[in-house]
Amino acid sequence: MFDFIKIGEVPKTSWSSEKTFNLKPRLKTLIALVVGLILFGLGEALLVTSQIGVSPWTALGQGLANVSELGLGLTTFLISVFVLFLWIPLKQKPGVGTIIDIFLVGTVADLIIPNFPLSENIFVSLLLIFCGIILIGAGTAIYVGGNLGVGPRDGIMVGLEDKGLKIGTARNIIELLAFLTGWLLGGLVGYVTILFVIGIGPVVQKVLPYVDMRNNV
Repeated sequence: MFDFIKIGEVPKTSWSSEKTFNLKPRLKTLIALVVGLILFGLGEALLVTSQIGVSPWTALGQGLANVSELGLGLTTFLISVFVLFLWIPLKQKPGVGTIIDIFLVGTVADLIIPNFPLSENIFVSLLLIFCGIILIGAGTAIYVGGNLGVGPRDGIMVGLEDKGLKIGTARNIIELLAFLTGWLLGGLVGYVTILFVIGIGPVVQKVLPYVDMRNNV
């Protein structure tokens, strides 16, 4: 029943780059990276349109905005910069994927949200949350498997995995810390926030075996 807990490594895929800092990646590596990040952005958009909360990192940005009187966009940027500094002790390195992540995920979400009907029904909202978490988890597994660098919070996840934690456990810890800090600072916490904290780690780990070549040899 809990076999997914045994899966704890960053996958080695057919589209994995041999090195993280690669300015000339293979075409299928770039395609997988973009597809994974588009799924991530689509998932984020579905969470927003559910209208019953925000993701833990958005809640953290809101909380910091509340206490600092800075705008949400600026606090989100400052959090990303701070998280990138946490990469140093974890020995993580940025790559092409890090840059693409910063621009593509938000762009996809911004394009979808205005053209997607907002939920006015709790059951529809819960369905949107479920689908959003699945898409974010699947997108994360696909683009992390490309080994072209990851976004700020996923870099922490991969760094903790390198230190011995299961990757799903690492993701849950990161989201839980963002959730608690955002809540303490007055960020908007709802069903989305709680379900995301609980669900994102297991989803990422559950998808990993399907993209990992080492399970097919």
